[in-house]
Amino acid sequence: MNSLATNTRRRSKQFVLSVALVLSTVLSAARTSSAQQLRRGVSVVMAVSRNAAPMPEADDENAWIVTVIRDGTLYFGSDRVTAAGLEEGMKSRPRNREQKFYIKADARTPFANVERVLEAGRSAFFETPILLTSQPESATPGTIVPPKGLEVLVSPPPSGSASAVVQVLNSGKQWPTLKINDVDVPWATLQAALTQLLQNRSEKVVLVKADGLLPFSDVVHVIDMCRSTEANVVLVSPR
Repeated sequence: MNSLATNTRRRSKQFVLSVALVLSTVLSAARTSSAQQLRRGVSVVMAVSRNAAPMPEADDENAWIVTVIRDGTLYFGSDRVTAAGLEEGMKSRPRNREQKFYIKADARTPFANVERVLEAGRSAFFETPILLTSQPESATPGTIVPPKGLEVLVSPPPSGSASAVVQVLNSGKQWPTLKINDVDVPWATLQAALTQLLQNRSEKVVLVKADGLLPFSDVVHVIDMCRSTEANVVLVSPR
């Protein structure tokens, strides 16, 4: 009887150890899978736009993508970097002549965090960065939708060549204050006002000056409306 009880306890202990081993293996695999997913990219809630162009190259393995998460933390590819480290890394990394520079920023991060990345890109001689955005329409099931983005300029055009200057100012309210050439403009009429202002211009250029405290999504919204008029958008610091 004692021998039977001893064998039962031994088998029970072996069963518990086997279950523990299986659970340990599963959890280890789950942690590895999660790490691999993080290495493939950093997820953010991107701002929505309606006039972005397809950017399929942003999915390439060697694409230069800087991610700005909500708290301002930066990632160059999957590597976490400081603003200074980003600038140095961009200058030292070899690239081909056709290399494009993509910025994937969280819609809720202050625009000042994106400005740091734009400045790093400019120091590395990227004059036309691309702001990656999400789209309002839903993808057809079973289809792959390429990334889309809004191309902007970061170098001011020659004096006098800008068709319009749009200021996006922090109002302390739900919506920022908008000005076109120093004249207040309601959000509802911004697109119409820009269209009328640019309609007889052979070269359409809009300078956008945005307050660094504003959520990045507000700035993208303005850029998106400017792009709807087929204007080139130059992002310049309001300082």
